[in-house]
Amino acid sequence: MDERDWLFLQTLYEEKNITNAARTLYISQPALTNRLKQIEKEFGVQIVNRGRRGVQFTPQGEYLAKCAHETIHRMQQIKENVLNMENKIAGTLRLGVSTFFTDYKLPGLLKLFKEEYPDIEFKVTTDWSSQIAHLIHNQDVHVGLVKGDYKWKDQKRLLFDESICIASKEKIDLSDLPDLPRIDYRTDQNLKMIVDNWWAENYTKPPLVSIDVDKAGTCKNMVANGLGYAILPSMILDDLEDLHKTKLKTSEGELIIRKSWMFFHEESLQLNIVRAFVEFIERIDLEAIH
Repeated sequence: MDERDWLFLQTLYEEKNITNAARTLYISQPALTNRLKQIEKEFGVQIVNRGRRGVQFTPQGEYLAKCAHETIHRMQQIKENVLNMENKIAGTLRLGVSTFFTDYKLPGLLKLFKEEYPDIEFKVTTDWSSQIAHLIHNQDVHVGLVKGDYKWKDQKRLLFDESICIASKEKIDLSDLPDLPRIDYRTDQNLKMIVDNWWAENYTKPPLVSIDVDKAGTCKNMVANGLGYAILPSMILDDLEDLHKTKLKTSEGELIIRKSWMFFHEESLQLNIVRAFVEFIERIDLEAIH
């Protein structure tokens, strides 16, 4: 078993489908099937059962898949520690980044960091903030950039605050909101809960959702074309000056704020690449990056 074999097992376990796993690994399906047979022969056990609904891992296969994750993680640590011994800021920085942050801040951020540290490469995983919090907890990434408040007992840094806004092409009376067409979009549970709680405090009838889209960026463009209003984080709206924006407030009149955080483990600061990234984030103005 070499490192690539462990990666084959881990990917197949995640996908539960040989065709999808082969596509993810950029190899042919026959090549993956053949390698799986070789691994089964090496261990003398059946790893998966194949059926119309994909593959099901046997108990032995489940165990090996768990070992695959641990082995790959350990190999990453070994490579990082070896590079670290040279006191060079080089290697691959593994980042977990929330979807919103990826769309609106990450490209400019990585460009600036790469200019300072040209020998660093990136492996970036993007997902909802709740999933990124899970990845950093399991040390699958070095640093997590999340939006919203999550329980985290290790090191964290506040990146910036942003308000939540009602955005519309024309000025609207908030008392009319339940009867006006709203454009909704898929977002993480944290933001959805904030918006839903605010709505429940202010209205007795549900919103009139006329358009439902997959991304906040698409939603913003719909609003800009006068197709309805939307409730969006202010960062997404910064590039549109001609929209009417009303910041959400609590019943006590306080602004409803959403925080963005950087999460990392204290021990990971022993790696030059992680320490360099954390120090870089601490000294730049993130709000100025577009």
